[in-house]
Amino acid sequence: MNIENTKKLLADFPDLYKQHKLPITHTCMCWGFETGDGWFDIIYNLSKKISKIAPQCEAAQVKEKFGSLRFYTDNSTDEVEKLIDEAEKESYKTCEFCGSKEDVFQTEGWISTICIKCNKE
Repeated sequence: MNIENTKKLLADFPDLYKQHKLPITHTCMCWGFETGDGWFDIIYNLSKKISKIAPQCEAAQVKEKFGSLRFYTDNSTDEVEKLIDEAEKESYKTCEFCGSKEDVFQTEGWISTICIKCNKE
């Protein structure tokens, strides 16, 4: 994820992403947001919902795996886990690179979720 989007998430949700300052021996969040910018809105909206209903929740890792968003937390709740499941399902239908929801498919080999336009580029 680009630096502007990363800074916005860290600034708007400091409690959720406080682990980003911890060393690798304590968290995977130190690596930042390991997704393309196309999923920024999904992550931002999920962050807003989590911060509202579970302020004690902390993100431990945010990444792409097998073509979908993975959002791991500490101090989670069942309600937060449901929100994460919804966001992961949405990521399967959203281009990780541009955020398009049109003509999205999953690539073979190293799986990623991408639209036809981004795949051509």
